[in-house]
Amino acid sequence: MTDPLNRTIMLFDIEQFGTRDDVEQAFLRRMLYDVADGTLAAAHVSETARLRADRGDSVVELIDANVPVSGLLKALLTETPMLLHAKNRLMAGSTRMRLRIVLAAGYVAVDEKGWIGGDLNHAFRLLDAEPLREALRTGADSSVLCVSDTVYQGVVRHGHHGVRPEEFHKVSVQTKEGPSSAWLHRPMPRDTQSSDMTNRPEGDAASAPAAGTRATPPSPADLSNASFGGSYVAGDQHGVSGNGTVYGDVHLGGGGAARRGERE
Repeated sequence: MTDPLNRTIMLFDIEQFGTRDDVEQAFLRRMLYDVADGTLAAAHVSETARLRADRGDSVVELIDANVPVSGLLKALLTETPMLLHAKNRLMAGSTRMRLRIVLAAGYVAVDEKGWIGGDLNHAFRLLDAEPLREALRTGADSSVLCVSDTVYQGVVRHGHHGVRPEEFHKVSVQTKEGPSSAWLHRPMPRDTQSSDMTNRPEGDAASAPAAGTRATPPSPADLSNASFGGSYVAGDQHGVSGNGTVYGDVHLGGGGAARRGERE
């Protein structure tokens, strides 16, 4: 047995692979290889920095520890879903592929008989865990990602560019060795604008009039004391600077008020 080496462990598993016939399984495996290769190419992983093992319905990639894990994460979060979408959109329902994905790290010994290591076993436990299966089963996306606690604590929680820690949620995984923690990726809903607009201080952009609407007309005192920058041409507002504002048909510009169609 060789000495164990530090490696990043990436696992891809096809959902409901056993329910497909032989022809469909062979086709799905080719698709899986394409997705794995495309993901690692996007993370700039060279052929010499990776080892692959085929497990029938899954593929295991051992990646050199010198490859940045943050780059692998970004590729899994962006490139993998795009690759899956590009392939699935052209396929019939029976040949569409959905994936459970695990990213872990640890020590693995590799020899001519295979790969051995407790950290590798743990990665497979995460791949088979019910929280990951349930997330894919009930989700609308074609893939779901889980990272080990080691990867989360060492990389994800620091918020490297392209990785959002708030999108990873801790789950408890029951394994043969006992309970373990992992982190499941669940993207935040895109429609968060309403929540982002709450609790803003007075004078924030959120309190400004919406585009295409007009502010409440000013009082005569406001007009006499107005001093704003900008220009008003042929009834339209142009080049507003500072706090230049249109009130009804009146533009408050550099030297006072100009009504529609009149020059200042």
